[in-house]
Amino acid sequence: MDGDGTMKLGLSIGYSRAALDIPVKLVQRAEELGYDSVWTAEAYGSDAVTPLAYLAALTQRIKLGTGIMQLAARTPANAAMSAATVDAMAGGGRFIAGIGVSGPQIVEGWYGQPWGRPYYRMKDYVAIMRKIFAREGPVTHEGKEISLPFTGAGSSGLAKPLKSILHMNPIPIYLATGSESTVKLTAEIADGWLPMGFVPGAMTEYRPWLEEGFRRAGNGKGFKDFSIHASVHVEVDNDVRAALDRLKPEVALYVGGMGHRTKNYHNDIMVRRGFGDAANRIQELYLAGRKNEAIAAVPDEWVDLKSLVGPPARIKERFRAWEDSGADSLSVRSLHSEAIEVMAQAARLN
Repeated sequence: MDGDGTMKLGLSIGYSRAALDIPVKLVQRAEELGYDSVWTAEAYGSDAVTPLAYLAALTQRIKLGTGIMQLAARTPANAAMSAATVDAMAGGGRFIAGIGVSGPQIVEGWYGQPWGRPYYRMKDYVAIMRKIFAREGPVTHEGKEISLPFTGAGSSGLAKPLKSILHMNPIPIYLATGSESTVKLTAEIADGWLPMGFVPGAMTEYRPWLEEGFRRAGNGKGFKDFSIHASVHVEVDNDVRAALDRLKPEVALYVGGMGHRTKNYHNDIMVRRGFGDAANRIQELYLAGRKNEAIAAVPDEWVDLKSLVGPPARIKERFRAWEDSGADSLSVRSLHSEAIEVMAQAARLN
C-alpha cells in the first residue's frame, strides 16, 4: 500500500497486442487517473520491451514494466541492456524489469534453449543483471546455469570480461514465480514479485515462503523493501453471469492447454486453490479437443475469485478484499475504458 493507504494500480496491455495496435489513449488516460504503471508481456509473438519504448515517448511519468520478459528470449546482458536503454530514453527511474522462465514447451520449442534448472537460471540471471547495472567492474559470474565469460563447449577461448559503456540507473527486478522454492528465491534476490495465481487469501500460503526468502537475504530485508504486484481481470457489466462467461475461454486455454499435461503451472495453481476436480476436467476436455466443453466446465466461483466483474458497485465492494490481500500493487487486465475508470474510483486514486 502507499503511505496514504491506497493500493497502486497498473494497467496490463498483455502480449496479444500487435505493435501497431497498442492502446495508447487508454495508457495515457490511466496515467492521467493516477495509475502507477503499465505492463506488457510476451509469449511467442510480439516482444515485451519494444512497446514500452514506444509508450515511453508518449507518456510522462507512468512506470514501464515487463510482465514478463521471458528469460530464454534474451541473455541477462541483453535484458539489462534493453531495460537500461528504455529507462534512459524515458528519463530514468521508470523501467521495471519483470522476468519469468515461461515453460519448457516455449523455452525449448520456441527459443531453442534447454529447460535446464530454472531455479538456478533465475538466480544467475538476476545476479548478472545486478552486476551490469552496478558497473563496478568488468562482469564475471560463475553460476550453475549461466557464467560470464563463457568458456564452455565451442568457446574460442578469447572471451573478455566487459563493463557496460552506458551509465545505468539501478533498475528494479521483479520475478514471476509461484512454487515454494522460487517464491523464496524471489524474496531473497528480487525487488518485487509478480505472483502466479495470487487471489485474496493466498498470502496465508505465501507469507512463510516470503519471510524465509527475506531471512536468506540476510540484510534486514522485509515486506517494507519488497513490492507484491498482483493482477486481476476486470469486466464491467450489469450481468454478472455474462461477465464471468466472457473470461472462461482464457481460463480454459491456460488451465487446459497452456503447458504439457504433466507440467502446467496454471492448472497446478487451480488445484492448490481448491478446484482440483474442475482443473483436471478442464485439462482432460481441452486436450481432447473438446474446447467448448472445457470452457463450460470452468466454475463461476473460480473466475469470480480471481477477477472483478459486474456493475461498478459490486466491483468496488469486492476490490476491498484485494486491498487487504497483502499485495501493494494491482494490474488491471482490461482494455475497456470503463474498467479503467471504475478501478481508479475503487482505488481512490483521485
